Amino acid sequence: PVGAENARGGDRAGRGRAPSRRRGCGLAPAGAAALLAGASCLCYGRSLQGEFVHDDVWAIVNNPDVRPGAPLRWGIFTNDFWGKGMAENTSHKSYRPLCVLTFKLNIFLTGMNPFYFHAVNVILHCLVTLVLMYTCDKAVFRNRGLAFATALLFAVHPIHTEAVAGIVGRADVLACLLFLLAFLSYNRSVDQHHVGECFPPTTSPFFLLLSLFLGTCAMLVKETGITVFGVCLVYDFFSLSHKQEKSSNGVIHQRGPQQPASPQPPSLPAHPHRENGKQHRFPHRGAWGGCHSPSPPEPKSSGFPVSPRAVWSLMRFLTYSYLLAFNVWLLLAPVTLCYDWQVGSIPLVETIWDVRNLATILLAVVMTLLSLHCLAAFKRLEHKEVLVGLVFLVFPFIPASNLFFRVGFVVAERVLYMPSMGYCILFVHGLRKLCTCLNRWGATTLTVCTALLLLLFSWKTVKQNEIWLSRESLFRSGVQTLPHNAKVHYNYANFLKDQGRNREAIYHYRTALRLYPRHASALNNLGTLTRDTAEAKMYYQRALQLNPQHNRALFNLGNLLKSQERKEEAINLLKDSIKYGPEFADAYSSLASLLAEQERFKEAEEIYQAGIKNCPDSSDLHNNYGVFLVDTGSPEKAVAHYQQAITLSPSHHVAMGNLGRLYRSLGDNSVAEEWYKRFSSSHLHSVLLSNLLQALDAIDKALQLKPKDPKVISELFFTKGNQLREQNLLDKAFESYKAAVELNPDQAQAWMNMGGIQHIKGNYVSARAYYERALQLVPDSKLLQENLAKLDRLEKRLQEVREKDQT
Repeated sequence: PVGAENARGGDRAGRGRAPSRRRGCGLAPAGAAALLAGASCLCYGRSLQGEFVHDDVWAIVNNPDVRPGAPLRWGIFTNDFWGKGMAENTSHKSYRPLCVLTFKLNIFLTGMNPFYFHAVNVILHCLVTLVLMYTCDKAVFRNRGLAFATALLFAVHPIHTEAVAGIVGRADVLACLLFLLAFLSYNRSVDQHHVGECFPPTTSPFFLLLSLFLGTCAMLVKETGITVFGVCLVYDFFSLSHKQEKSSNGVIHQRGPQQPASPQPPSLPAHPHRENGKQHRFPHRGAWGGCHSPSPPEPKSSGFPVSPRAVWSLMRFLTYSYLLAFNVWLLLAPVTLCYDWQVGSIPLVETIWDVRNLATILLAVVMTLLSLHCLAAFKRLEHKEVLVGLVFLVFPFIPASNLFFRVGFVVAERVLYMPSMGYCILFVHGLRKLCTCLNRWGATTLTVCTALLLLLFSWKTVKQNEIWLSRESLFRSGVQTLPHNAKVHYNYANFLKDQGRNREAIYHYRTALRLYPRHASALNNLGTLTRDTAEAKMYYQRALQLNPQHNRALFNLGNLLKSQERKEEAINLLKDSIKYGPEFADAYSSLASLLAEQERFKEAEEIYQAGIKNCPDSSDLHNNYGVFLVDTGSPEKAVAHYQQAITLSPSHHVAMGNLGRLYRSLGDNSVAEEWYKRFSSSHLHSVLLSNLLQALDAIDKALQLKPKDPKVISELFFTKGNQLREQNLLDKAFESYKAAVELNPDQAQAWMNMGGIQHIKGNYVSARAYYERALQLVPDSKLLQENLAKLDRLEKRLQEVREKDQT
């Protein structure tokens, strides 16, 4: 309404002139909205086929607050974005409970299908684009054509790919939406009239409270959302500083505009951010992960004494200042984009003679000129778009700038999602000013170039979406884009290791170490791929020299020493692994197993119980504890842990098989048969069963040939027994083993397997006889000795039960 515009002194051309009217662009609002939504969907539609990649795995798949089956609990409001307690030392302090709740809602409605996670992100991006057009139309340009151009540039800009195509980028997209709604609500609150006597006549308490609520929600989605309050205050200061009064006919008269003081940005809470992955996955300190050496370099010799601290402070200031210009360059020319800009991506600016300082100076000059232009326009009540563009560009970026407090990244493309709104506003405003200076042909040429730029941005965005479809395409693109970045080589090597492509993984681990020799995790992982025990030990020790608290290196070195019979050293290392990684379930299992081998059963049980307390969602730990309970004569307790392992991991075939064998040993054959059927019906076992049947068929054909050598026939019966045992056909397997030892009485493994079958069936006397016969053939067999020790414990347990029943 015109009255509202006049009361706010909205888009007036100059002092003493009549207010300008809003202009359209010949495009209906519904048509403009449809075009923007279509452009957004065309650019990001390909991302719907993507999977969980990079940080999605840690924030959703492995997040105990989010993953399926996890109850909705208050822990979401006490934990960080990755499911760690905010009070823990390993927490990233990224407090985003509302974003975590949207992930939880996604899983509740559609399960773990990544399609719907991506669909929500694309829908949110469409909404942000539409609300940005509305904001520019109502509060910035008051021109629908310019508002549409701004929103279209925002919709297709390639810098947004990480925020939209990466599921964890929802924090930025949703916070941006709430940011805009909070700004609109605040703008509406100071545009209302005649609300009540308790408030100024230009204030609406409802919309003011709504703005506070939406701003708080934006902050709880992502920390940068708090900057909307600073944006509103600065916007209010510049827009409402002039004293105005209404005449009887509603026309505004001005009373000498006052000279404003330079506004100071409000202080922001120092919430450390963590972008591009969890910080412990790559060792770096503070914000220097992407462009730093681990300690201040020695100052170059000169004729004047210079403090190393002063040199380091200057280097830090120059580098951080250059990073501001680098981020602006990503907005202007998003040619080189990467999911991770850490560790060597951007070299330090070490001297004032570095040519990159020119980019910093140029940025400072441009920002100064824009600020002066804003102040001059403020005096004439013109060009509110410059003000809004500047505050939208600068304020949301302040928490990520590293200038006021350190954050856990150097450059992260998704944090530019909100500041890019200001860039788009300034870009379109600049185009409009340029068009007014050109003739008709010049303006037409500029329009055509702008259209080509939008098409080029759209093409780049579509190509970037293809990169974010899978872990392999994302990590491979990082190596291709930033080959001098150690972090991308490390991530790609991890992927290759998971895929079993060990030779390629070793190459990229070594490349990461060449680029960043202090990479402890790369050394540890390289050790796990090395077949040479001495070389693996050297890698683990080097990793621990760099990071004595590296729990994975402690675990791997402990297991290596365990295999070398250096058990006390192994125990100490495994204890340290648990100390520095209390949520590492494998360390508990390995330590408890080692203690049980030394018959330190009480200590082993304490370790298992501590592990289940700290890692309650580890199915393997529950299964291993169940095995321990069976071996120590507590089969009834083991049932609950086997069942818990299957509850946590419904496809846990080992736990199913163990539970079936346990019920058979307890004499409950009907229940045992049910668990064997479940085990046999699983997909994995179906594949194994097919292979076993083929093997059995081949063995039967070989036996039909009737070889002359009894030892050959014995070996065939022994192999057949192994295949039958794998199918849980224990009676038939026993007969095959029996045939094998009748032909070759020295077949120790067959005697031991016969004992194992009798052990499982509860025939402990027969089992002992077979074990002892096998032990006569191989007296140094530790496995036979362990099995006999298990029998001893079980018989002792049964004897105690009988005595208790008698009394």
